[in-house]
Amino acid sequence: MLALALRGCGVSVTQVRAGHAGGDRPIALSHGSRLLLEREGAWPAASPTAISEIHVSQQGGFGRTLIRAGDYGLPALGYVATYSTILSWLSTAQGAPPGIDGRVIAWSAGPDYIDVRIAQSAGEELRERARLLVIADGGHAGLAENGRDYGQRAIVADVQSERPHRNIAWERFTPGGPLALLPYQNRYALVWSASTDTALSLLAAPDAEFLQRLGTAFGRRLGRFLYVSERASFPLVLRRRHPTTHAAHTVLIGNAAQTLHPVAGQGLNLGLRDACELAGLIASTHPPELGSAKFLQRYAALRRVDRGAGIRFTDALVRLFSITGPGISAARGLGLALLDLAPPARGFLARRMIYGARALP
Repeated sequence: MLALALRGCGVSVTQVRAGHAGGDRPIALSHGSRLLLEREGAWPAASPTAISEIHVSQQGGFGRTLIRAGDYGLPALGYVATYSTILSWLSTAQGAPPGIDGRVIAWSAGPDYIDVRIAQSAGEELRERARLLVIADGGHAGLAENGRDYGQRAIVADVQSERPHRNIAWERFTPGGPLALLPYQNRYALVWSASTDTALSLLAAPDAEFLQRLGTAFGRRLGRFLYVSERASFPLVLRRRHPTTHAAHTVLIGNAAQTLHPVAGQGLNLGLRDACELAGLIASTHPPELGSAKFLQRYAALRRVDRGAGIRFTDALVRLFSITGPGISAARGLGLALLDLAPPARGFLARRMIYGARALP
């Protein structure tokens, strides 16, 4: 996305990527992300599966909140597509820059530049000199970080229910973690967060047992669950790194800068905004100043509010709905019911989920 957004701005861009696989796990893109992709010519003519409504509830307690696209004059709150599909939109967009197949193995910053060593897939080593290195590797560079281990794993799979999805997404908080069902084509994409032991048990369970346990956790609103695809799992942690303090002339964006819990589906949308704001800053900066301390400070300041809010929001949701004790469930239910009865508060939450904390389209 960053490389695409830098077309025509007068800087030379080299993208290094280790293969093109993005996986087939469906992910939710907000309407705000659609606008960003459309701006870069990377939105398909036929839109992916739309989310017209989000239903938020808790297991074993009253209260629920509905967020509807029609209340805000939008065609959809978001859309569901696979990572590999999103990558194909970006790579086939007009003017998408070519890349180098390989991986960055080392870098060394000087006063006005950074030297980068690249191991190419063909086995040769390439050296590049640049004013700015942008790390967007998903957080695998081994840089210093802080955060939290949630002690949970996410189970991901496709599931089929008796009743059609009608473009409604479900976020249901259970004592073990949030359970999300995203409308995807003619079925649901499931992201079920649970304690590590429970998640491993769910992975190993026969299909019939898994579907029965899913029905118990979710409820009967969609009838019985009839089918589950092959299941996968990954650990859930909060990781955050300062986007600009790891080395001179270096910026971190996306999951390299912050890895969030999947609750509310904020991670990739936040990363796309990272890329677009960085592209705008690069385009408006005199080339000799790229990568300077002043430039890095400006980028960190630009992203501080949106990034901080995204981290706090997802972390607070997980922690709030993990609390147990007398009256806690009733208090949460009352909060959900009051939010549903307060359109301004519900609209504030919806805009931040769609556009980010700065409410940028």
